[in-house]
Amino acid sequence: MSTIGSFLQGTRIVDLSQYIPGPLASLMLVDMGADVIKIEPPSGDPMQTLGPRGGDGSALFYETLNAGKSILHLDLKDPKQLELCIDLIRDCDVLIEGFRPGVMRRLELDYETLRSVNTRLIYCSINGYGAVGSQSQRAGHDANYLAEAGVLDRNGSTRPMFFDPPIADLSGSLFAAMAILGALNGRHRTGDGCHIDLALADVIMPLQMLQIADYAENGTVPQRGETYLNGGAAYYTIYETSDGEHVVVGAVEPKFWRMFCQAAGCPQWIERQGEQIPQHALIKDVANRLAELTLADCLERFANDNCCVSPVLPIDRAVQSEHVSERGLVTAARNGGMQSLFPAIIDGEAPRTRPPLQPYTISDRGPDGATRPNTKEED
Repeated sequence: MSTIGSFLQGTRIVDLSQYIPGPLASLMLVDMGADVIKIEPPSGDPMQTLGPRGGDGSALFYETLNAGKSILHLDLKDPKQLELCIDLIRDCDVLIEGFRPGVMRRLELDYETLRSVNTRLIYCSINGYGAVGSQSQRAGHDANYLAEAGVLDRNGSTRPMFFDPPIADLSGSLFAAMAILGALNGRHRTGDGCHIDLALADVIMPLQMLQIADYAENGTVPQRGETYLNGGAAYYTIYETSDGEHVVVGAVEPKFWRMFCQAAGCPQWIERQGEQIPQHALIKDVANRLAELTLADCLERFANDNCCVSPVLPIDRAVQSEHVSERGLVTAARNGGMQSLFPAIIDGEAPRTRPPLQPYTISDRGPDGATRPNTKEED
């Protein structure tokens, strides 16, 4: 087993969430060695109905998000099956749920109730607008959160632009995993669990802390194509090549911009980096120069590592890139597909490939009567 897979060994997680945010959070914890039991309704996680299918008809998105977990189907409205769920929670470290506020209380699975059976429980609620506040019952998706947080407004060319992958959903997963790890560490000191209330509508604000600081101090409201982060700077934008491909220039620091300009054969641009943004005139000059070159020409001319020029790759070429191959973080999965693993190499080792999801069977009980997880496959 790789080192990262030992970080959470012995940590048991019950995941009641569906779709992306909660399951991705628990997937990151699987990579660290946690044992995750995902409890789904009898009909399964609705994520099984979304996205493309595998050659055998399998739900690719669902299976990707839940690899390495044990799946147990329970009807939580049935008292006996609800008791099975509570029995699992009684003996677990973390509960993740993604229902609208109030649903878990109606099921008698709210934090206050479960704390009475497990005072060490870390209870993570992930939903759209949070457990408290006037917006808590609103439905929403990634585009809603980005629109209301001020992100869609300043991205795109002539109109607001969607994002793929979904930034709020995925950031919410990562913030949830981070909060859970912090809570587990805190529990070592206090012995007590806690309730984590994480709203997907909230997670975009810390991602734009720089823009918020600028707005608070200077009243700046970023406009499309007018900041160095959204296409307003010649040294940080996308250009088209003569063969219809694209490259991105990311030469932000003066030393990198100098190297880029020299490699382009246009040293007269060096002193123009400080021109006021948006740098429409300089962008046009750079665009005209790069439009004379093919993508291959660009990659050869700007091969120096300090030019900060990259090809804009579609995913089929990206997953085969030299960097991705060398780092080993996109690998062949055990079911014949591909997996993108936790993006960290620990002591020289990348995370292990996750085994496929498997059914969970309640077949082993400890001396205290609590259910014990079935043994998972190891490397």
